[in-house]
Amino acid sequence: MSFPGNHSDELSIGGIVDLTTHIGKEERAAMQVAIEDFFSGVDLNSPTLLVKDSRGDPTRAVSSAKNLIKKNHVAAIVGLRTWPETFFVAEVGNKSKVPIISLSNEVPSWSDTNRPFLVNAARSQFAQMKAVAAIISSWKWRKVNVIYEDINSAVSGIIPYLISALQDAGSEISELLPLTPTLSDHYSLSKSLRDLKNGQCRVQIVHASAPVAAKIFRNAKRIGMMEKEFVWITTVDTMNLIDTFDASIISSMQGVLGVKSYYSRSTIQFKNFRYRFNSKFRELYHHEPYHEPCVYALQAYDAMRAVSLALKDGVPSSKSFRNSTNNSLMLSISGEKIVSRISASNFEGLAGAFNFQKGILSPERIFRIINVVGKSYREIGYWTEKLGFSESTGAASKYSKSMRLLGSVFWPGAPWSVPRGWALPTSEEPLKIGVPVSNSHKEFVEVVYDQLGRGVVVKGFSINVFDATLKFLPYYLPHIFVPFNGTYDSLVEQVKLQNYDAVVADTAIVANRFQSGDFSQPYADSGLQMLIIVRTENINRAWLFTKPFSTSMWISIVAINIYNGFVVWLIERNDERNRDAEIRRGSLLKQIGYMLYSAFKTLFSLNVDELSSNLSRIVMVVWLFLALVLTQSFTASLSAIFFDQGNHPATVDVETLRNTGAKIGCDGGSFVAAYLRDVLNIHPDNIVKIYSGDAYAKALVSGEIDAAYLEVPYLKVFLAKYCEGFTTSGPIYKVGGFGFVFQRSSPYLPDISEAIVKVVESGTLKDLENSLTSSYKCVAADSSDEHHRLDVSSFQGLFGISVGISSFALLLFYIFYRREQIAREPEEAAGPGPAAHEPPAGGPEPPARGPEPPAHEPPAREPPPTRGPEPPARGTEPPAHEPPAIELVARGPAAHEQPALEPEPPAQGPAADDNIHWKRKRSSSRSTRTSSISHRKSSHSY
Repeated sequence: MSFPGNHSDELSIGGIVDLTTHIGKEERAAMQVAIEDFFSGVDLNSPTLLVKDSRGDPTRAVSSAKNLIKKNHVAAIVGLRTWPETFFVAEVGNKSKVPIISLSNEVPSWSDTNRPFLVNAARSQFAQMKAVAAIISSWKWRKVNVIYEDINSAVSGIIPYLISALQDAGSEISELLPLTPTLSDHYSLSKSLRDLKNGQCRVQIVHASAPVAAKIFRNAKRIGMMEKEFVWITTVDTMNLIDTFDASIISSMQGVLGVKSYYSRSTIQFKNFRYRFNSKFRELYHHEPYHEPCVYALQAYDAMRAVSLALKDGVPSSKSFRNSTNNSLMLSISGEKIVSRISASNFEGLAGAFNFQKGILSPERIFRIINVVGKSYREIGYWTEKLGFSESTGAASKYSKSMRLLGSVFWPGAPWSVPRGWALPTSEEPLKIGVPVSNSHKEFVEVVYDQLGRGVVVKGFSINVFDATLKFLPYYLPHIFVPFNGTYDSLVEQVKLQNYDAVVADTAIVANRFQSGDFSQPYADSGLQMLIIVRTENINRAWLFTKPFSTSMWISIVAINIYNGFVVWLIERNDERNRDAEIRRGSLLKQIGYMLYSAFKTLFSLNVDELSSNLSRIVMVVWLFLALVLTQSFTASLSAIFFDQGNHPATVDVETLRNTGAKIGCDGGSFVAAYLRDVLNIHPDNIVKIYSGDAYAKALVSGEIDAAYLEVPYLKVFLAKYCEGFTTSGPIYKVGGFGFVFQRSSPYLPDISEAIVKVVESGTLKDLENSLTSSYKCVAADSSDEHHRLDVSSFQGLFGISVGISSFALLLFYIFYRREQIAREPEEAAGPGPAAHEPPAGGPEPPARGPEPPAHEPPAREPPPTRGPEPPARGTEPPAHEPPAIELVARGPAAHEQPALEPEPPAQGPAADDNIHWKRKRSSSRSTRTSSISHRKSSHSY
């Protein structure tokens, strides 16, 4: 359709739009209003607008452009919503030198290089992709699906910008669904959407024209993709025309978030335009329902205004010129002049500032964020480039990088809680987590195969941390552990190959492993440090003499020595031949001191000859042999310790190890070997790979390696187990620490990292670390001087023999001693009682002494000089009426003489009674003692 006006002196402007679409119809009405608005207030003839219908076909667009140029001699052509139309029509404009003003927002930036008569009057929509990415980042969705129309402009323009914007936001595209004409039918589109539904990602971005978007949402609702946990975000291509959607389409879009172009609808200029546009639209299309003018109509208005300004600038403002002359002047303006003047335009249009920077119209920097709710939609806020989200666009507006500033969002399925954006694994399809089988440090990860056929049991510190992390997740995460037999690098590679969803182990965070997956927040200290045996040059330590024997050894020596001394003392003290010896005299404390002195003296001198009993001699001989062995062993061990400490440096550094060609141990399946080779420049022949954590102690003590490099968490466990004899040396080389590995941009990873931080802050991780190290009892490692230290285990046989002999001797002694006591008790019971010793009251005084002993039998023991009269001879019984114990034994010239120093007590009175009583008491005591001595002499010696 075109307006009449084909005279050669009549000024015409061409328009090529797709009148089969609502956008094309609005563009035609807006361009007509722009011409009328501009030329109504000036003394110029209004140009004629000649509009052609391309129907979206580039061929028809080219044909229409040729007709407008050749037949109607248009000064310029405005329109061309798509890039294919623009591409071919621009070629016609170049040949005819007629300016082509395109309204396609998909024109690439390089197009003006080879097409000087092409002007792109539409704003680039690339910035909207940053707004979409900001929404994705605001809710921390890591993967998205993109559904788009498969046309060249989208593939070469919008989609690459979207991918780049998502990467900057920390997200990536999971699935790309291009909609070709063959996929736009009902069956093919439904099948493609079902494939997306069965996937894990639940966030869908739709970049399509309004008709195609309407088909997408209808099918999505029918197959259940507009339910809870799904997210739908649309671009301006759809949301700019949402006012044209009917109720059925709106009902299928409930909860959809969208980005819409921004323009101020509160200005007087827009209100005036809306009134005139409404009238013109009804004039042209009587049966079309009226809608609020979309941003494309505003762009067409601004573009036609720029063309009109370019034509007017060539006409003098003097009123002396007549209209016919003015039209002639406008007709005489060349195409180059029109392009140049349009490119130099600078005015405030309805769709924003209309000015060009390096031939490109200033892009949109503000977008509306809308949410489809009920029968329409609501504007929940704005997004401004480089500022973020805000509730308004005024100077006092507050901005935030998070969309949460805008308040609650109505999501699909009617929930107000934010969807996760991805599907949780189920019990049928749990998360597959790889764990290493060949692990050098079983304290961290250990795979145990259940012999009852119930699968595998995985335990260790790393597994405990992972279990604690899952407790802080806001959802349940079904998972299974799958054992893997191989190196850690190979295990991480399985995540890249998607054989595993994650790896839970003591996996070191190193740079080359990021190519295979993403790591969580570290849960263990980072660092690599040297482990060596404790060496010291100080040989003058005050307590160095105690080093040959362990603490338990010293305690055992003292205990056995005291025990043997006690046995010998007990036996010797009760031997009759030691009656007057020092061992029987003095207080109990003095006898204990003598016992300890005699026992410890055995370590340095032989005193067997001083003993009386054969039992004590046997005990002492065995103990003497043990003491000889102990002293010789002590001397040899102490000499070795002095030698060891005097010939080893106190500290070791990597430079010394490298220069001396020392052997350095490291974990066989870890990155440490490569680190030693590439970073610390250790020769590969000097790197010893060790495949067991306990093997480090043996290798260091035996001299197989001179040092070892272990990661800090392994060192903590090692030093907790071997608390003595080993130490660290040199600096800590920083590495990444331990972390869990997930697939690239895994939706679980942000939640896992956040949960790990909560595990640390709650103190749970510290408790797990304490339980890891406290489960070991400190083992005195056989290193440095400990290497020469002697323990109880080395002398268990000798200690056993010594204690056994002593105990046996003590048992024999007890048996014989008990027999003597049993045999002595009847004799003591048969002795004279108290009645036999007392004479009758008032009777005569008993004799002073008993009968003389026979001359041929000597007394059993020479009595001391101070004692009384001679006791009766063995076997002679005193008369029954005269107790023999009353007689005093005296030494002198005549045995029968009375002692001169003891006068005769009075015969009567109290004094006489006391004297008689004193004699009886003394006689009774001496009689008992004499009987006991006589009985002991009759027994044999033990």
